[in-house]
Formats: sequence, structure tokens, C-alpha cells
Amino acid sequence: MNRIHSRRRFIRIAGAAAGIALMGLGDSGRPASGSPLLHRWQGIALGADASLQLYHPDAAEAARLIDDSLAEVRRLERIFSLYDQNSALCRLNRAGQLADPPQELVELLAVCGRIHRATGGAFDATVQQPWDLYAGRFGAPCADLAGPSSVAIGHALARQGVEAVAFDPERIRFLRPGMALTLNGIAQGYITDRVAELLRARGVVHTLVDMGETRALDGHPAGRPWSVGLKDPRDQNGLLQQVALDDQAIATSGGYGTQFDAAGRFNHIFNPATGGCATRYLSVSVVAPSATVADALSTAFSLMPMDRAAGVLTETGATDAYFVPPDGSVIHRRAV
Repeated sequence: MNRIHSRRRFIRIAGAAAGIALMGLGDSGRPASGSPLLHRWQGIALGADASLQLYHPDAAEAARLIDDSLAEVRRLERIFSLYDQNSALCRLNRAGQLADPPQELVELLAVCGRIHRATGGAFDATVQQPWDLYAGRFGAPCADLAGPSSVAIGHALARQGVEAVAFDPERIRFLRPGMALTLNGIAQGYITDRVAELLRARGVVHTLVDMGETRALDGHPAGRPWSVGLKDPRDQNGLLQQVALDDQAIATSGGYGTQFDAAGRFNHIFNPATGGCATRYLSVSVVAPSATVADALSTAFSLMPMDRAAGVLTETGATDAYFVPPDGSVIHRRAV
């Protein structure tokens, strides 16, 4: 029987399998002698594997900072979660409108619009209907391995479109019936940034935040950049390349994280123009000043020709993209 992972399970897989391997700490887990001590936390945030590597000389204050960070994560989950039926996003999707929306939701929708325009529509937060279509089709008994019909895909596409989401600080509403939003291609990055900003405001430096995507506050406490390894989509234990990260963020997207069929023809990254799935690359990683932008661009670039990447990087303030085509090589593109 064909088996589909739930969205929660998919995001946990994506956070691990399509993510970043952290490199460069000694076996003791401490930086160079004389540096602040390393305090670690590992768990789940927005359904994804998450961690904090916090360097601080005061263990009690470090514990308070971690507790405050996790409280902020829980607060934001109550806004963006698709698993909590009482979240602001779930209430919006059910009713088609939301009065007095949280400021963070309005802010993130504005970012979604900017990335949508910069990527020529490749990033689209209204692709929840294609997800529901594919998950329902492949999750059904005796699933049709040919995938959804063109008619069914057409019906799903008719219920999406960024231009049909009207929002301002007072109200968010869908202008087409049956629409639904998913922020899973950007919310983990946003939450990562919010935790990083909380820590920065409290005086924290030389720390790595990973709430589904990864952001470095400054460089490594040993006086060098952080080193992150891009995982090999074909080998969970393999690394393709190391990337230096200094006061930047990195995010990775890959269709291999969740595949609806055993042959791997259908995955969770949907083309908003056609309703088809991303097949150009095994994975795409993006480096940017914010994890929000890196997260959204890694999703969008999964659907785009790489020769368009440099211009989009420049327009959005991102710096680097790493494409892994089907042959497993790594092709690096920089902002122009």
C-alpha cells in the first residue's frame, strides 16, 4: 500500500533531510579556550527539527534566554501553524477571512508578496489546494499512481492566486471561494529570524539559531565563520560542500524530502502555474541576510531556471544559491 507522510511528518523530514549539517565544533562541544560556554537546546519547532547553540558565560542567563526563545516560538506557532486548529492561519483558512489579524501574519504576507513578485510567481503561499489534492489522491486506498487528473489539477489551480488575498492591518480575506494559505515555505525562516532578533536584543553574539532554517548571529566564537555542510540528497550521511556563514542565514529545499510515490515523480514543492511538482533539482540552498528570505527563495528556486537566480538574489538582498541537479553536482550562483 502506498503511504503518505502527514504534513507534520513531512516538515520534520524536510528539516532534517533537506537541511544543513553543522560543522566545526570540537568533541567537547566548546569553542576555543577562554570563550563563553556553549549551551545547547534541541527539539521541535513548527513541526521541524530545531536547535539552539547559544554561547554565553552565565549558565543561568543562558537558560533564561533559551526559555524566552522557546516561548516566542510557541507564540508564533499559534499564528502560523497548520496543525493547531486554533491558530490564526487555520482560522483564516476555515473562514476565508480574519478580522484583527496578528501583526506578524500581516507582515509575513507582505514579504510573501515581495518574494512572489521577485521570483515571477514561483513563490506562492496559496498552493495549499494542490497539496491537499496530491495528499488526498496518494493517501487514498488503491491510489492512482499516475497522479491527479488534469481536470482535478485545474480545479485546484482555480482556488489559488496571490492576487486574490486581500489584507491590511484590520482584515485578511480571500477573494475566491475555497482558497487556503500555507506558509510552510517561509514561516520556519521567519520564526528563526524572530528568535535571532530576540537574542540579539538581549546582547547575544556568536550563536547559531535553527528553528527549521539556520541563522548565524555573527561568526563562530573561535574567530572564524561558521561552517555548514550541504547535505547530499542521495546520501543522508553525505555532504556535498561546506559553506561559510558569518551573520547570515541559509535554507535548503528539496523535493526528495517528501515524495508522494515510490518512483519519486511527485513531491511537495508545487509549481503554482501548472500544479506540477519540482523536478529540476535535487535540492537548492540559499544564503541571505535573513532566514525568511533564504527560506522562501530556496523554495522558489526549486522551480526556476538557475540562470535567473543571480538577478533574484540581487533584488531580494540574498547573496548565494547552491543548486544540486540530478547528477549530484553543486552549481554555485552569486548575486550580481
